[in-house]
Formats: sequence, C-alpha cells, structure tokens
Amino acid sequence: MLDDGVLVKNHYSCVSAGTEKTMIELGKKNVVNKARERPDLAKKVFEMARNDGLVSTYQNVMARLEEATPLGYSCCGEVIEVGENVTEFSEGDMVACAGAGYANHAEVVSVPRNLCAPVPDGVEPSNAAFVTIGAIAMQGIRRADLSPGERVAVLGLGLVGQTVVQILNAYGFPVLAVDIAPGQVETALDLGADKGAVIGDDDIEQVAEHFSEGNGVDATVIAASTKSNQPVEQAGEITREQGRVSVIGQVGMDVPRELYYEKELDFLISRSYGPGRYDKQYEEKGLDYPIEHVRWTENRNMRECLRLLATGRLDFEPMQTHEFEIDSSTDAYDLILENPNDEAFTGVLLKYAPDREHSTTLERTPTATPTTGTQQKSAPLAVGMIGVGNFAKGTLLPIIEDIKALDLRAVASATGVSASQVAAQHDCSYSTTDYRQIVEDNAIDIVVIATRHNLHAEIATAALEQGKDVHVEKPLAISEEGLQQVATAARDAPGRLMVGFNRRFAEPTRQLKKSVCDGPGPVMLNYRVNADSIPEDHWIHDPEIGGGRVVGEVCHFVDFARFVADSPIEQVYATGITNESKSVPPENVDVTLEFENGSTASVLYTTLGDSSLPKEHVEAFGNGRASRIDNFKGGRMSLGQDKGHEREFKSLVKSILAGERSAIALEAAIEVTESTFAIHESLRRGEPIPLTIDTYL
Repeated sequence: MLDDGVLVKNHYSCVSAGTEKTMIELGKKNVVNKARERPDLAKKVFEMARNDGLVSTYQNVMARLEEATPLGYSCCGEVIEVGENVTEFSEGDMVACAGAGYANHAEVVSVPRNLCAPVPDGVEPSNAAFVTIGAIAMQGIRRADLSPGERVAVLGLGLVGQTVVQILNAYGFPVLAVDIAPGQVETALDLGADKGAVIGDDDIEQVAEHFSEGNGVDATVIAASTKSNQPVEQAGEITREQGRVSVIGQVGMDVPRELYYEKELDFLISRSYGPGRYDKQYEEKGLDYPIEHVRWTENRNMRECLRLLATGRLDFEPMQTHEFEIDSSTDAYDLILENPNDEAFTGVLLKYAPDREHSTTLERTPTATPTTGTQQKSAPLAVGMIGVGNFAKGTLLPIIEDIKALDLRAVASATGVSASQVAAQHDCSYSTTDYRQIVEDNAIDIVVIATRHNLHAEIATAALEQGKDVHVEKPLAISEEGLQQVATAARDAPGRLMVGFNRRFAEPTRQLKKSVCDGPGPVMLNYRVNADSIPEDHWIHDPEIGGGRVVGEVCHFVDFARFVADSPIEQVYATGITNESKSVPPENVDVTLEFENGSTASVLYTTLGDSSLPKEHVEAFGNGRASRIDNFKGGRMSLGQDKGHEREFKSLVKSILAGERSAIALEAAIEVTESTFAIHESLRRGEPIPLTIDTYL
C-alpha cells in the first residue's frame, strides 16, 4: 500500500464506456495495426533494434505488448487501511476515488490521498462512484471561464455531456443541449437543459441564435467523442464573437482558422480532472497546491461534485442505465463492445460484494509438479520474483524460464493484475501484492528483486535474514543507511547476495579483460554512455524512490571498470552539468575512477546526445594492447546484445548448487554502490572523494 494513500474496498465502480472500449479494441489489434496507431513508437522500436539488436528488442516489445492494463478510473468504497502519512482518512470512511491505474475495477484498490474525497452523508455509493466523471465535467466548465448569466451550449450528450448539463443547471446557467441522438437530447432536457437540438433534424445555428437572442452562445463545451472535426466547426459557428470553446471530449481538432480568427474565439483544452492531473508530486506524493494560488485542483473538483450530489442539484441516478455484479462484469463489456440487443446505455456500474473476504495472495494450481518446500540446495531451485515491470518480464523472466535448474514458484507486485498475469503465464503456484509472503515462504530458495530502487535494500535485507539466496537488480541501495542495512544482513547471512551488475558477465567483457589485463601493468578505460533522456517526473529521478541516474545506472559502468581493473577503487572525482530542475539529481557526468593498482577509468554518462548513436562504447588499454566494445553486440543489425544477464543468473545457480560464494564479492558490491554516492558528493564539493568501505564490513 502507498504511504501517502489508502486501501479501499470497492462498493461500486463506474465503467467509462468510450475510454474503455477504445483501450480494449487497441489491445486486440496485432502488432502491425498498433504500429499504425502509434508511428512515433514504431520509429523508436526500429531505432532500438538497430542499436540493441533484434532479440533484445523483440523481448522488450513483446513484454510491453503483453502487459495487462487495468480498466476503470472512478469508484467508491470503504477505507480498510490507511498509509502512515495520511491523516485525513480513517478506517471505515466512505470515499470516492479517481485515477486510471488506481480507481480500477477491482474489489480492493490502493489509491493516493489526493485522488480520494470523502463521501458526504446521504450520498449513495452508487452515485459517488461517478466522481471522476463529475470532476472531468467540472474542469471543462471551469475552462470555459463563465460569468453569471452567460448562455452555454453543450455538444455531445453522453455521460460526461449530461453531467455538464446538470452542473451548469445547478449553477444557474441557461443551457442549449445538442446531440445526434434524439433520446439523449430528451434526457438532457429532463436534467435541466433549457433548450435542445438534434443534429440532422434541427438547424443548430438557427436554434442557437434564437436561444442566445441573436448574439451566439457565450461559450460552447464540447463533450462529444468522434474523430470528426464537425463538433469544433459547429462550436465555432454557434459561439459569439470573443466567446470560448472548451473541449473535453476526444474530437478532431483541426481548428478552422478563418472562422475562429474572424470571431477571435478562445479555443481551450480541458485536461481531465483539473490542476494536479499527471503531476506525480501531487497525485502520488500527496503534495497539494496552495488554495490561494490554485483554487480548483482535481481533488477540489471531486469534492465540489460530491457537494452537489449531497444538495441534490447533481444526480447520476437518471443516467445509470445498467448495473452488473462484479462476477458478471464480462456482461457489461459485451454490452459496450458488442451490444447484441442494440440497447441504449449511458451510465454503467459494476457492483461489488463488500462483505466478501479478501486476501493479498491469489493461489493457483500449477499444471507442472510444484517444488516441494525444502532447505536443501539442489535443483530445481524455487524462485520468488518481486517486481514484474517491463525489465523483469522482457529480460529476467525469459532467462529464469530457460534455466532448467530454476522453477518460478511465485511472483509479487504492487498491483495484483500484473502479478496474477505473470503467474498465469509462467505457471506459478501463487501471486501476491505483499512481498513478505515470498520472503517468508520456506519453499522458496532464491528471491529475485526487480522493484523500484527504494525497496531494493529493504527487501534484500528481509530475504537475507530469512536465509534466502538473493538476486537484487541494481542499485543495491540508494542511501548509505540502506547500504549499511543490507551489508550487515549479507555479512551475517548463510545465503548469497548477487547484485545485477550483469555487464561483468558478458562475453565481450571477458574478452576485453583477457586482452588488456594479460600482464602486470595497470589499465586505462574509457566508457562512454549515450543514455536516453527521461522525463523529469519519472520515478528514477526521485531521490527517495529512484535515487537518480548516477545511483541507478552509472553503478553498472563503475562495476564494469572495477571488474576489468581487478582492483579496489581508491578515489572518485566527478564533474558534470547541473540540471535546470534542482529537484532532479545530476545525470550528465564525467567520472574519473582511480584504483589501488594504478589503473584509471573515465565514465562519461550523458543524455545530451543523439539517440540514434549506440548507447555504450568502451575502449581499454593496457600491457601494450587495446580492445573495445561497441554496445555489447556484433554487427549493426545483429540479432542481439550480450550484456551478461544469462551468465549472471547461471553463475548464481552454480554457486548455490556448488556451495560456493557469490560470483560478485560483497566487498565489491558495497564498493561500487558507495562509489555512486561519492560521485554525488564529488559533484557537490568539487573535489576527489577518497573511498573507504570499512564501516560496512
């Protein structure tokens, strides 16, 4: 559960027919048709294939295409658990929730605090479940910047459009309701519209002129859903000079310049639920915008919607055309996708059984013979995977499945849908949203950790203390406290600790080391990394979650250099370019590593380059020889890269079955991780930082 959120046991969730139908239809399309839908992404795939090879590109693309996406973004239910940073909610509170990826169609959902609003007394959960629709409508109205007495047209009378009509009526604005369906227009009139018009039957411009006393409407809110440009053109025709057009729905937006120019119309886009939408600091971390600067955030729009429900001036019940029990939810999607009986529908609800008991674990019956619980280190070794993101699905899981000595027993993820999907695909015994279930499972031999970085040290420590062998993806830790914690556990634990520094296991690395290190002299390395740019709000930049790209990614190249030099790092010196956003840790750095045996290494890590240039290039010099690695692959369009992932796992399995130490010494793992902290310190102080790891051992 989120520290800044709540667990909610759903009573109702609202099906967004248009949005969810589009998502399902896209999911059913084959790869070619999906590429046609998103040519920008197809271009990136070809670029990835050129740089990384066909095999790794195929694995990553298929992992993304097969990823399950939860449906739903509006629900209402009872709080059953509260995050440690949340004070405004308590167990037993009824809350309405918003947000794709959070307020899903599920019996229990984990929702951040700013995407929850308390349900007032007297408001039925079935009504409150439409809160997101209400917030979307509210924000579209706010974008129109109305003043008392202005006349408003609403184009498109689906669920959102009818909600817009009701809210405008609640605030006293005269409303002209327009749609292609006569029945929807009649419903809008029943819900408070002052005038209605049917496209194809009525002269919309003439009706609007009469409605506005010859001036044109002051504002038009477009709530239609169509690829056609007709709503934008129609809005321009019926809106008065210097009026406003606010677009909520997904419509064609080829704005007719001459028409809009002559009238000097404002063309406004409404961004979902309101200010705060898509801002991770607001939505995920619960950081609110001061009311004196941002009066109406998405949460305040939600609360205003619920207030109108409590006063009776907004009511979703007349728009609720269908209700399905959650166990019969497929019938709801048959209605939306197929509609064999040609039924009219607007508001579709899924109803849950709140008295039903819920578990964090979903048991399965594998078709293969399950691994028996035993402490004996012999094949097959039972694996528990914690974290099933794209890297885990595209790279780690195929390797685990191919190694006969490994048996994937269980998977855990923060979202149950991804864990259950992977468990079904790989024939696991169970899936869970609680990683402790895997850590404490006596039948599991190896715990593989591929979560977000802030959990690596915590989970690795817990698994080591349970006597497990652990493979943790890099970085080992994102803070000195976390590093100390996991180092202490690894030092005293019977299990092995393997950190995902895979490049040292790659065949090109071993060939390079064999070439330049075959002699007594020191070596010099130059490692250039042309990294992709990542949006500033990506979690890897968050110091508390990702630790930044130096800690999260540069550790790979520091470990490579330490492995090739075959010597402890003596000191670290770094220069770099400060990011414009001070909240984002530096990501363009030039690092010099000095080793005890006299070797040196330079690591240039930059996001300022052209993405068409291959990502990694290494040059090594020593003992009268030189060697290089070009992106860990052979030819320009070779089938794949060899970054050592498979050999890394095989070496872990070998060490477990043979009773040997981990292939990466604990001292080296600590040293590499501490070096990334030293890079940040060197950037702050502008001087070399001596390295010592004695405090960790």
